[in-house]
Amino acid sequence: QVQLVESGGGLVQAGESLKLSCAASRTIFGVNSMGWYRQAPGKQRDLVARIIRSGTTNYADSVKGRFTIARDNAKNTVYLQMNSLKPEDTAVYYCNFATYSGDYWGQGTQVTVSS
Repeated sequence: QVQLVESGGGLVQAGESLKLSCAASRTIFGVNSMGWYRQAPGKQRDLVARIIRSGTTNYADSVKGRFTIARDNAKNTVYLQMNSLKPEDTAVYYCNFATYSGDYWGQGTQVTVSS
């Protein structure tokens, strides 16, 4: 059973930075994309950033210019560098590996940004 293990969440003040990491417990074959989603209380889970097989990246409009997604295929790891954090970025962040046979999800890591 493959597990995605996230780390890097925490409590920061507005304007500060955090870097999230998500490592797969073993190599996952057929990965089409790696991404980060977030879910705030009472809201749906939304895409934050995604990097597809070719290396192309997509970002939610609300994080463009502030967040950067990157991957290390050799380490089966995806990262999310979050700069200039805002209180509205507060949420549980989930990593996702999407494959031909289904999706893998991390357990979630809390990011809290105080004003």
